[in-house]
Order: sequence, then C-alpha cells, then structure tokens
Amino acid sequence: MAQIILRKAMLMLGTSPSIDTPLAVFWIFMVYLCAGLACYAIGIFLWLAVLSSNEVSVAYPMLAMGYVIAVVFSSLLLGETLPLARVVGIGLICVGVLLISRTA
Repeated sequence: MAQIILRKAMLMLGTSPSIDTPLAVFWIFMVYLCAGLACYAIGIFLWLAVLSSNEVSVAYPMLAMGYVIAVVFSSLLLGETLPLARVVGIGLICVGVLLISRTA
C-alpha cells in the first residue's frame, strides 16, 4: 500500500516541487508522502512480528504477495493498465506462494 500512496504523492506533485507549485498541492503531497512512509514503518514492525514466530524460508517468499497487492491496487486506484503478460506473471507469483505455503 505504501507504494500506491507514494505514487499518488508523486502524481500530485509532478516531476519536482518548484516555486510555481501552489501551496495546497505541496501540502497534499506532504500528507501522501508522510502516509506512504508511515505505511513502511508499520510494515517493518509487522515484519518483525512475523519473523518472531515463522521461519524466514517460509515468511520471506510470502512477501511476493506484495507485488500482487500493488498491481491490483495500482489498477483500481490509479487506473494503471494490466496487460496480459502482467496478469500471467501475477498468477505465477500466486501459484509459487501457494506451493511454498503448502510446505510450511
């Protein structure tokens, strides 16, 4: 989710802040930027909780589901397109995660 929020921040800001950027746009950008960074911070603490009770060889591959979530939300919230090759790739990731979860 952090990637989606950070992308939204950059879309609102444009290429980089300039003196011509309206103050309201800059503050909205800052809200999205802070929210995206907060998501990363929360993710770190959640990851530490996962590592405290699971083997790394099982937990780490599960992070691949983040790719699936990012693609789905980028399509739904940002209107990004999903070509067939990307959908097939996401399907392969899901199959891989399923196989790893079966061995845990």
